[in-house]
Amino acid sequence: MSDGETLVEAALRVLNTPDPVEKAKLGDQIANKWLQGLISNAYHTSQQPDIVVPDRPARLTNVKLVSPSLMPKLGKAGSLQSRQAIVHSLVHTESWAIDLSWDIIARFGKQELMPREFFDDFVRVAQDEGRHFTLLAARLEELGSFYGALPAHDGLWDSAVATSKDLFARLAVEHCVHEARGLDVLPTTISRFRNGGDNDTADLLEKVVYPEEITHCAAGVKWFKYLCSRSKAPNGDDESDEVIEKFHEIVRAYFRGPLKPPFNEAARISAGFGPQWYEPLAVKDFSK
Repeated sequence: MSDGETLVEAALRVLNTPDPVEKAKLGDQIANKWLQGLISNAYHTSQQPDIVVPDRPARLTNVKLVSPSLMPKLGKAGSLQSRQAIVHSLVHTESWAIDLSWDIIARFGKQELMPREFFDDFVRVAQDEGRHFTLLAARLEELGSFYGALPAHDGLWDSAVATSKDLFARLAVEHCVHEARGLDVLPTTISRFRNGGDNDTADLLEKVVYPEEITHCAAGVKWFKYLCSRSKAPNGDDESDEVIEKFHEIVRAYFRGPLKPPFNEAARISAGFGPQWYEPLAVKDFSK
C-alpha cells in the first residue's frame, strides 16, 4: 500500500481487483489499516482530479451469468445438489456485497461530504462481506463444489447501477430493501440446512452471517436518516413521517415491483426500522 493513499483510493483498488478471493483479502487489509488509523484520510481535500469509480467493478469471467428469470431453482437444501446451489448463490451475492460496500465509499463519501463515521461503518460492512464470502466459498468447497461451478445472476449490481447517482437511493434500495430481504429469508434457509442434516452450513449462517447482516441493514437505515436530518432544520426528528415518506418515494422510484412478505419484523426492528417503513410498499398497487 503506497504512502499517503487515501481510503477512497484504496477502495478503488479493491473495485479494480478482479479475483474475488484477492478482493476479499485486500479489502480486509485496507479495513484493518483504516480502523487502526494507519490510513489517515478518507479522501484528498486538496485540488486533485476526481477519481473515476468504475461503472462495473473488475470481475473474473469464470462465473456463467444468466438472467434472473433463467436461474435454475435452488431447491430446499434436501439434497447435496440443492445445498451446493444455495451456498453457491450466497457466495455470489457476497462477492457483489464486497464491491457494493467499497463502491459506496468511493462513489459517495467525498461527493456527499460524509462524516468519518460513515466511512467507519461501511469499511466494517465491507470487511464483514469479505469474511462472509471467504467462509461461504470454503464451505462450498467442503460440499464438493466451487464458485463458478453453477450459473448466477447480477441483479444486485443492476440495482447498484440504477442508484449510482443518488446516495438516498443507494442506501434505501441496496441496504434497506435487498439486505433486509436477506434478513427475511435467512431464518428459513438456516432451518432448511438443519432439516437437511447440514448443521455446519446452518451454524455458519446463523452465528456469523445473519447477525452481521442485521448491522449492515442498520447502517443503511442510519445513514438514510442522517441524510434526511441533514436536509432539514437542526434537531429534526429522524423518525418523522417525512423520513418514512421519503423512503417510500425513493423505493417506488428505484425498485421494481412491491416488496415481498413475510417480513422478519424482529430483525428489521433490530436494524432500526419498523413495519411502517416497508409494509406500505408490499401492496401491489403503489398508488394506494
